[in-house]
Amino acid sequence: MLTLERELLDELEVGELAVEYDPREPEDVLEWAIRRFGDRFAIMTSFQADGCALIDMAHQIDRKVRVLTIDTGRMPQEQYDIIDEFRRRYGIAIEVLFPDATAVETMTKQSGVNLFRLSVEKRMLCCHVRKVLPLNRALREVDCWATGLRRDQWATRANIRKIELDHDHGGIVKINPLADWTEEEVWDYNREHEVPVHPLYAQGYKSLGCLPCTRPVAEGAEGRSGRWWWETNAPKECGMHCSIETGGFEHEVAAILGNGHRA
Repeated sequence: MLTLERELLDELEVGELAVEYDPREPEDVLEWAIRRFGDRFAIMTSFQADGCALIDMAHQIDRKVRVLTIDTGRMPQEQYDIIDEFRRRYGIAIEVLFPDATAVETMTKQSGVNLFRLSVEKRMLCCHVRKVLPLNRALREVDCWATGLRRDQWATRANIRKIELDHDHGGIVKINPLADWTEEEVWDYNREHEVPVHPLYAQGYKSLGCLPCTRPVAEGAEGRSGRWWWETNAPKECGMHCSIETGGFEHEVAAILGNGHRA
């Protein structure tokens, strides 16, 4: 199997790019990434409003832009509906990533199907197996990926840059074109460009994830308060965009994966 040499940027170049592009529009950041990395660039999305806006922007630059999403095995039907709608609307082959079946079987055999209810550590273990590991595998095949993260979403995201190095994934480039946008700006863009909307928003959801771990929130409530609401003083992150150190599940991950699987 032929392995392409990765195009990795250094801290100095990325730092200069971050300063240059921070005041620029999201489309400018996307165009830079698409032109620079070609098919080694991909958008990772769960089809929240932010990611949907990015797909629409990127599709206007490159109609063959790569779009990745993760099916954890615990997604609501509405998730599959929005994936199909984007396929029809934009004519793109959305790449759906799945967790390793053996890892999921081992995890649920050891801790139960709904282990995420038992403790914060068990919830993070579930997120790690179902979300983080599929993401890790996918990002070995790209040199740059885009997210819909915004600085106003949560405290852990307050300092993200529009262009940065992703040290959790081999030092590839990670872009967050909407970093300085507000939620209102995202929705204004989607309405103006008639971007498809995830059906769960109409039911009061503000943050979208696995069905048993996400619920609607009251009007005016913080969006991510609907994620893992039964936890107290725990990070509202799954580990995909924010490295979480708990000290509690690393040995379980190793045991589940065994020697035959790559993290």
